[in-house]
Amino acid sequence: MQVTMHAFSVGSLTRALTQLVHILEKAQAHVVAKNLDPMALLDDRLYPDMFNLAEQIRRCGDGAKTAVALLAGEAQPAKGEAKERSFPELIERIRAAIKVIEAYKPEQINGVEDKQVVFKTPKSEMKFNGLAFLQTFALPNFYFHVTAAYGILRHNGVEIGKMDYLGPVA
Repeated sequence: MQVTMHAFSVGSLTRALTQLVHILEKAQAHVVAKNLDPMALLDDRLYPDMFNLAEQIRRCGDGAKTAVALLAGEAQPAKGEAKERSFPELIERIRAAIKVIEAYKPEQINGVEDKQVVFKTPKSEMKFNGLAFLQTFALPNFYFHVTAAYGILRHNGVEIGKMDYLGPVA
């Protein structure tokens, strides 16, 4: 069986975002059970120059939507407004991102391995072919933010483990 770009992108991103929702639900339950201020977790970061938990989560959703849109030949979407200040709001943001990326059809993404993709930042733009964009930038960047979010929660005592991150074994 051949792995398709759609499965490699939408499939991988959807799975990881689904597990992120699971982890965030566990974090919400932890906050309630321990009678903690949720902002203590949402504002925490692994190091002073890194994003806080809330922004790490936002970057996960925005990064997934950007990756799939660019692979589909669409314009780079604007980042969502950073307004979420609770676990339920962040969970909803990730669920919305899942809906967006799941709406892309295989025919929109399959076969773009050699197509040029341009990722723009405020200061520059990076050019890739579709496969290199997905393998060397989009997925590593996405998983960096998922892992940072996991690390912040684990560091704060949320009872999550590797299988919460990985999800059910297929």
